Amino acid sequence: MANTKSAQKAARRTVKRTAINKTRRSAMRTEVRKVEDAITSGDAVKAAAALKAAEPKLARTAQKGLIHKNTAARKVSRLTARVKKLAK
Repeated sequence: MANTKSAQKAARRTVKRTAINKTRRSAMRTEVRKVEDAITSGDAVKAAAALKAAEPKLARTAQKGLIHKNTAARKVSRLTARVKKLAK
């Protein structure tokens, strides 16, 4: 247990930030999963729409520091390539 006032406050902030980060990470993964499900089902229109929703979510999580910006870029790039391949 934290002993000083500042350590207690830091512990409270950590709990709060962890909850926020968990929510954001979960939302990002859900969006990515929607794109992957649409690709798996073979629905190009649905996959493109899901990708359009997932892209800003990935960028935002990278901006907030939950994932590295290159990781977000890589995920968007790979999903975009898969959606384009599906559209052909």
